[in-house]
Amino acid sequence: MKQPRRTQADRSATTRAALVRAGRKLFAEHGFAGVGTDAIVREADVSRGALYHHFDDKTGLFTAVLEELEGEAARQVGDAAATAPDGDFGEMMTRALLAWLDACEEPELQRILLVDGPSVLGWVRWREICQQHILGMVEGVLAQGMAEGTVRDLPVKALAHALLAVADEAALLVSAAEDTSAARRDVMAVVGPILEALKA
Repeated sequence: MKQPRRTQADRSATTRAALVRAGRKLFAEHGFAGVGTDAIVREADVSRGALYHHFDDKTGLFTAVLEELEGEAARQVGDAAATAPDGDFGEMMTRALLAWLDACEEPELQRILLVDGPSVLGWVRWREICQQHILGMVEGVLAQGMAEGTVRDLPVKALAHALLAVADEAALLVSAAEDTSAARRDVMAVVGPILEALKA
């Protein structure tokens, strides 16, 4: 049976995906500074023109890679939180934090998201990307908990930002620790009482 012809949009999407995949692999292995555009187009098996058609520069590609990784981590966190018993805010947030720490121990995510991300994009842009994937989810959980009377009635947005700050700093602490297991235990020993205090 004759295969349908691929459209220009299909080819464009395939090329972009190949570039993101190549960037993800190379940035994880060598870091942003250690990867040139020649290596990227060679790994993706596309032309230099294709790279600059889809992205303004190497930083644009790095941003797309970081957004993809952050989205995957957010889904992992959301899936973990969803396994908690209904209405158990503390358990939901604990499982979400543990999933986030798990994700941040992956060398690929650690290098791209935690190490290179802030320095390449600047703290403000890096934070915007991180928050756009997870912030809304956290705000939703908090708002629902407050409506149901299981979470203390506090300003939702401020509380969500504070909890994200705790989670991000915890991930940085654990990822940089020589003994990650001990660091995780320390983090949970501190975060547990914080989450408990937020229960209504």
